[in-house]
Amino acid sequence: MPHRPTNSRPTNSRPMPMDPIAEARRQWIEHGWTDAVPGMTLVTSVNRAQQLLVAPVEACLRPFSLSFARFEVLRLLAFTRDGRLPMKSAVKRLQVHSTSVTSTVDRLVRDGLVTREQHPTDGRATVLAITDAGRELVERATVALNERAFTGLDIDDEDAAELVRLIARMRKRAGDFEDPRPVAEPL
Repeated sequence: MPHRPTNSRPTNSRPMPMDPIAEARRQWIEHGWTDAVPGMTLVTSVNRAQQLLVAPVEACLRPFSLSFARFEVLRLLAFTRDGRLPMKSAVKRLQVHSTSVTSTVDRLVRDGLVTREQHPTDGRATVLAITDAGRELVERATVALNERAFTGLDIDDEDAAELVRLIARMRKRAGDFEDPRPVAEPL
């Protein structure tokens, strides 16, 4: 079966005769903003790449009535041993503002996919729990994403791994995460 990229442009549009980011770069240089050229081209290129990567994900999740944010919360909960996680931990792991997670969880609760429970030891904290319906939905959505959005990308595996390494270095320098501490060998 021939390779059909999942992230290609819509069939009703044709590629532009030039690279608009290269043209923006030329304009930045022409206007004397040379110090900002590397940053502008990086931000603009990553933003466009993000659009190309997210479009098939959103299209794949649409039939499940899920946004990527809702999918991420469900998948995070489904990965836990008992389908539960304190809200504070979910916010940290998802790396988004707590207001965004709260809004996403509100919709998941409304749809019967997640419940909120009282934390067993902290009366002020909330625990999120995935429901059976939420678990079933996220499993089906994950299969669809794995088959239609996360494979067949317009980048080979080696280039994808290098890009992930480069972005991880940038994220680490920005304070996104630390290297894990070494784990002692068992006695």
